[in-house]
Amino acid sequence: MKIGVPTETADGEKRVALVPDAAAELIEDGHEVVVAAGAGEGATFSDDDYEAVGCEVLADREAVFEAADIVFQVQALGSVGEDVDPYTDGQVVVGLLGPYDVADEQLETLADRSVSAFSLELIPRISRAQSMDALSSQASLGGYQATLMAAEELPKMFPMEMTAAGTIRPAKVLVIGAGVAGLKAISTAERLGSDTKGHDVRLEVKQEVESLGADFVELDLETEGSGDEEGYAVEMGEEFYAAQREQMENVVPRMDVLITTAAIPGRPAPEIITSGMIEDMDEGSVVVDLAAATGGNCEPTEAGETVVHDGVTVHGPTNLPSKVANTASDQYANNLQNFLANLTDEEGELDFDFEDEIIDSTLLTHDGTIRNPHIDDSGDEDETDDGETDDDATADESAADADDEEGATDAA
Repeated sequence: MKIGVPTETADGEKRVALVPDAAAELIEDGHEVVVAAGAGEGATFSDDDYEAVGCEVLADREAVFEAADIVFQVQALGSVGEDVDPYTDGQVVVGLLGPYDVADEQLETLADRSVSAFSLELIPRISRAQSMDALSSQASLGGYQATLMAAEELPKMFPMEMTAAGTIRPAKVLVIGAGVAGLKAISTAERLGSDTKGHDVRLEVKQEVESLGADFVELDLETEGSGDEEGYAVEMGEEFYAAQREQMENVVPRMDVLITTAAIPGRPAPEIITSGMIEDMDEGSVVVDLAAATGGNCEPTEAGETVVHDGVTVHGPTNLPSKVANTASDQYANNLQNFLANLTDEEGELDFDFEDEIIDSTLLTHDGTIRNPHIDDSGDEDETDDGETDDDATADESAADADDEEGATDAA
């Protein structure tokens, strides 16, 4: 097949869907790779780098769509807005397609062109799919970057030190949400030497938090039903969130740094932190809300903006993995390679095996039809939703990520 890599169009997106090393492996497997000129520049990969491994560099992104059998993208469709790229009849598209935000008109356009569109946000949470799980690979980088952002902004050092001038007390860091992003934020804060705490409504992740050296903040809440059978956090009632906020008032004001990652697939992020809690934090404290893209966990959060609320800096980043675009692109390209391997037979031909849970779960449109069992007509996921936001993950996957952080073999 001929695999195409267009330039990305999302604002501020520096990642590229395929890096030269991954392209070289695909070419070795017998595929052709065409890349739009400049597609890798944001991730520090030049056109010469791609040509050196055998890729054909085309003058513009439209030419990539015209030439490719299968298109690899980072963000498209619902992830970037109302635009639909010039996909050709029968083309295959794989990427982060924003399935919860994709418009009916966009899906109808894809179906009219008989495009087979695979949305990586809908990868099922099964062991076989871990190597294809782009949300987890990118969320891990987001958690890492969130901690570094806070450390740079905070007017205190993270670690405790004994000096001739006296003892430097460690910064106090609280991470809310112990999915992939949360556990990476915790492990990074621990490595920087902070006094780190973690909280999650799913008590089964307590061991993961403590295994990284952090203290688990356990609130007096009725948490039964807070996670589904796959380990996802699920939406709770307002009474639950009100009780959670009330108890958080005794925890948050004592923190120097607050990193929030709580998200629910296909739903607005739960508002856990009120403006009053942030006002009670010391001046100069830092908040990084990784759920900003879906509304934020903190009342003052503004998506894509940094605001100062009563002396506390509140960051609302929506694409932190792009800050480390080289590494993020490399990880994402590996996810795509593994996805393609599952989508093709031994001869390298496409094999739409709908008995395969991964293929069935991620395919939005195919053969002229809209087929997405995970999102109903109102845009809500159904009871068997397999999707995941950037900052939510199963306990098993979180444990695998944490183990990797400690030098163990990555389960993926």
